[in-house]
Amino acid sequence: MNNSITAIMIALGLIAGGAFIGNGLEHFRMADRSIVIKGLAERSVDSDYVTWPLTVRRAADSFQTVQESLAADRDKLVDFLHGLGFTRSEMEIRPLVVNDAYSREYASSNSPTRYSGSALVIVKSERVDAVASAALATDPLIAAGVQLDLGAGPQYTLRAFNDAKGPLLKAATENARAQATKFAAESGASLGGLKSANQGIIQITGTGGNRYDSASSREKRLRVVSTFVYYLK
Repeated sequence: MNNSITAIMIALGLIAGGAFIGNGLEHFRMADRSIVIKGLAERSVDSDYVTWPLTVRRAADSFQTVQESLAADRDKLVDFLHGLGFTRSEMEIRPLVVNDAYSREYASSNSPTRYSGSALVIVKSERVDAVASAALATDPLIAAGVQLDLGAGPQYTLRAFNDAKGPLLKAATENARAQATKFAAESGASLGGLKSANQGIIQITGTGGNRYDSASSREKRLRVVSTFVYYLK
């Protein structure tokens, strides 16, 4: 029995024994003497951009009262942000919105207030730390009578995703090759060339591991599982 056949039989015995289950080995292919390996890589990176929507709301029976109150509150909000060092270029100031409850379809005259409205200011900045600190310092606005709706709070993103992508995929490749080399050595064979590779999907989650709430997390967790097929010799 030659060495390659011996290697295959040993490899099959290892697979049957579950020696590599959970360690990246997908399966062994007898036909072309190849193995399918999963390479895992994870890393944490800091967000480099943040969007912070701040909404002011008012309601009253007078259209003019709502409009004037919103305009005054919006000015207080902008002054507050200027006081924290944010520039006009870091703010997107939206027009006032005032709604008449009685003008809506199927409107009821029993509405407690006829008019309601909102004013929206969105902070968009690369100064992630400054925004995170500002989000914890809004009490003076509340004390000044501003009816502030903070919503979900600052939303953090990673613009330099491509810069983080390269090292992550490299780590996944190295992880897979290390596993493949170990498998080949323990089965009495040697690792051949790479037959094929599939990058896989890079998942971005928050520090809590929830990918659906990753925008609220300043620190992002990147994870990828790539698939590689190696020949055995």
